[in-house]
Amino acid sequence: MHADKGDRLVTHGRIVGDHDRVVEVVEALGQDGNPPFRVRSANGHETIVTPGPDTEVEHPRGGGIR
Repeated sequence: MHADKGDRLVTHGRIVGDHDRVVEVVEALGQDGNPPFRVRSANGHETIVTPGPDTEVEHPRGGGIR
């Protein structure tokens, strides 16, 4: 998984009715844009995550989801 600053991580809910969780990548801490990532949620909270297989990278600059 590769992400750059400004990309968003979308983690899909695991059960019906769960909302997707969306956070903005503040910094890629791994080599060449790989995990772990420092991320910021909509309420301003920052944390470090290593995304699982239920997470996609969204490129808001028009690149879509990959």
